[in-house]
Amino acid sequence: MKNILLACIAAIICFVAVGQTSFIGINKAVDPFHYEIVKTKVFSKASVASAHPLASMVGAEIMKQGGNAFDAAIAVQLTLAVVYSNAGNIGGGGFLVGRKTNGQTIAIDYREEAPGQATRDMYLDKNGNAITNLSVNGHLASGVPGTIAGLFETYKYAKLPFKQLIQPAIDIAEFGYVITEREANSLNANKEAFIKNSTQITALVKDAKWKAGDTLIQKDLAETLKRIRDNGQKGFYEGKTAELIVEEMKRGNGIISLDDLKSYKAKTRTALQFKYKGYDIIGMPPPSSGGIIIWQMMKMIEDKPVASYGFNSTKAVQLMIETERRAYADRAEHLGDPDYYKVPLKTMISDAYIKNRMKDYDSTKASVSKNITAGIIKEHDETTHLSIIDKDGNMVSVTTTLNGGYGSKTVVGGAGFLLNNEMDDFSVKPGVANMYGAVGGEANSIQPGKRMLSSMTPTLVLKNNQPYIVCGTPGGTTIPTSVYQTLVNMLEFNMSPADAINSPKFHHQWLPDIVRVEKDFNPAVRKELTAMGYNIVEANGWCRLEVIKLLPKNASATLRVEVAADKRGDDSVAGY
Repeated sequence: MKNILLACIAAIICFVAVGQTSFIGINKAVDPFHYEIVKTKVFSKASVASAHPLASMVGAEIMKQGGNAFDAAIAVQLTLAVVYSNAGNIGGGGFLVGRKTNGQTIAIDYREEAPGQATRDMYLDKNGNAITNLSVNGHLASGVPGTIAGLFETYKYAKLPFKQLIQPAIDIAEFGYVITEREANSLNANKEAFIKNSTQITALVKDAKWKAGDTLIQKDLAETLKRIRDNGQKGFYEGKTAELIVEEMKRGNGIISLDDLKSYKAKTRTALQFKYKGYDIIGMPPPSSGGIIIWQMMKMIEDKPVASYGFNSTKAVQLMIETERRAYADRAEHLGDPDYYKVPLKTMISDAYIKNRMKDYDSTKASVSKNITAGIIKEHDETTHLSIIDKDGNMVSVTTTLNGGYGSKTVVGGAGFLLNNEMDDFSVKPGVANMYGAVGGEANSIQPGKRMLSSMTPTLVLKNNQPYIVCGTPGGTTIPTSVYQTLVNMLEFNMSPADAINSPKFHHQWLPDIVRVEKDFNPAVRKELTAMGYNIVEANGWCRLEVIKLLPKNASATLRVEVAADKRGDDSVAGY
């Protein structure tokens, strides 16, 4: 209690010193020492759903101050880097799918890249066997971070000064915030990993155990954010921060260089867009696999009367499992960074190809994955998500990641942020599964400068060419199937955002040939699927969905926005 009181007093003094315009502080719009988790609400103008209440509150306040959804997306991601250490990041990367009110769609790829010294066989021993721990923990597991470059690419569509968007994150890092019980338990569980994989003392580690109500202050991270505030993108990829990253690499035998950092660029790509029963669904192209997988799975069921089957009925679930199996077989064989590998996109999303993939579908029994190979084509997973819509109807869906929880568990000494372990998302060796069990091949092999394949699936839905749904989730390879089921729940079964995201999920990814189900999955359906030949494995919840749905307008509001955050974490919504 004494520590909290002292932190609060310091915060009152320091927040005032930062400037009168700050909305962060005791008894201000965003109070880092007193906040609540809000799971679902209807707002009249704008809304945010993210993995942490403080980040959602910051995003809502930015929009109140005149910012649009892109301003809010920048501010929310920077805040998550402070308050959601296990996945919010400036040491990782992500994807943004957006739509402006004029109909322009935007897809920004700020996925991490393999360092210049990376080699195809860098995680193999002398006998050619995969040493998978090297791609998961420690310095060698990190790709070149893309988040900050992505935020500045996003800034092209924003309205407010960048300094205004980053200051909330600086304030919270410098003067602290109160952690939840879930955060305390997570920090305690990873203490030894932080110590083992970091070369200097980190604010995430303390002698005593963390507990709910403790204040986490991150001075080094605040200074890093200030350098970005004052020097822009160069404040991260050049100068002191870049030097601190490279020094950390040298101490831990990592390979990211100053040249790797200076040469990193976010890339604007062409969003994928397709129709499903009158709706327009917009997603991310490769190196994200999510947009293609969603396209394939939704189209595989489009000719079926899914609504008549009933929500999570055996018939509906069995059909969706088989679409998942086939889409993930294609993912393993055909998807990678399009700048390094000729992804057969046109064929994979063609109606004829997708129809042919379901030719051997049998509604009475399970397929066998070893008999379901990737389609023949001839053609010339810890993460976090945020969903935002502003008062004008600009839509933004962003999924970012460090890959595993707390990434490589390596905190950059003197800079205060965690590095990713995204190198594990490459195919370390053809046929060898990564930490999420995903198998890959040549399309996703390691090459210097190449971006690793991702499952992230930021998604937008239009109805009558107007904004309708903003959706996404973390969860490794379960991301596309969780988004898929949420879309089916809403578009076929007319479920509310809260019901759609909180309903029990199931997952099949081709290999291993098992169906994961959450513990509250219907036992009767589980029994019937087992009788059909499916190997059912019960698992803890894996998704953390954030969903916004636009409701029909009424006489008193420009928009009516229903927003929901997943029950499985500290996820929270905000708006006005």
